[in-house]
Amino acid sequence: MSNHPKRKLGGSALEMTPVGLGCMSFSGVYGASDDDAAIELIHYAIDNGVDALDSSDMYGWGHNEELLGRALGARRDKIVLITKFGQVKNPDGGGNLVDGRPEYVHACCEASLKRLNTDVIDLYFQHRIDPKVPIEETVGAMGQLVEQGKVRAIGICEGNPETIRKAHGAHPLAAVQSEYSLLYREQAEEALEAMRELGISYMAYAPLGRGLLTNQYLGMKDLPEDDPHARHPRFAGENFAHNMALATRVAEIAEEKGCTPAQLCIAWLLAQGDDIVTIPGTKRKERLDENMGALDVSLSADDLARISGAVPAGAAAGTRYPAGGMKGVHI
Repeated sequence: MSNHPKRKLGGSALEMTPVGLGCMSFSGVYGASDDDAAIELIHYAIDNGVDALDSSDMYGWGHNEELLGRALGARRDKIVLITKFGQVKNPDGGGNLVDGRPEYVHACCEASLKRLNTDVIDLYFQHRIDPKVPIEETVGAMGQLVEQGKVRAIGICEGNPETIRKAHGAHPLAAVQSEYSLLYREQAEEALEAMRELGISYMAYAPLGRGLLTNQYLGMKDLPEDDPHARHPRFAGENFAHNMALATRVAEIAEEKGCTPAQLCIAWLLAQGDDIVTIPGTKRKERLDENMGALDVSLSADDLARISGAVPAGAAAGTRYPAGGMKGVHI
């Protein structure tokens, strides 16, 4: 595989190839997962140019980090190891709760280090912002982890511009991780404006619209009944047909460019600025190869304008999460 230029993460010493690997699906979030197959894929990813792995203590409630801890071994130093804290199981079985108290930050870090079988986390994110705790207190505690050498750099997820500014004032953020794709970009662009003033990188999750912008669903009238994406409004009922029409436009441009829709979408995203990196998730080698292939797609200014016009900002039908989940984003 050709060697691709790395991108710096904010003002930190960390840098990564602009396409990393989101590991959430290894913990049964999108259907059954097999630990041995996941470890094999992680090894394959690292051996084929992926140098950033994104986990969270919430993915499988510890399972995902333990899996990475088992998988990394001698490959640990080859990657930027990313994990997150802050989401808490709801005892009532409802949507997750959030805890941003400083003592919780420290406890979570210790637990994650143990599960990941490492002595330092490269990039540590607050997974969701806790409205009950001033962001400066949470980030202040995260800054202490940096001073203690347990964490190399920090970030927050799903912050709005005001929250990002406050957090960065408490301790410099290397990155903010939020959803960003051709399909959902208004909030991302709003946050990005503030981040660029402060020199913070954007780590885009769901860069393929949770698979909606890939060739996986093209031509389908309805979502297959057993598809685990069904809980997302963008896949529900008439929203699916509306969004598939947008995905079809993307696929047409991709065909002209001689690449796949996924590659076109990642290349478009990375062309929005060299302060943007992506962490698409997959369980399959061929999808991983496809995503990495986006780094070889070059788009002209005309191409970029045409792609942006094919799926104008705000064109997607359905919110990014079900109603409960929307309360925790861009706050």
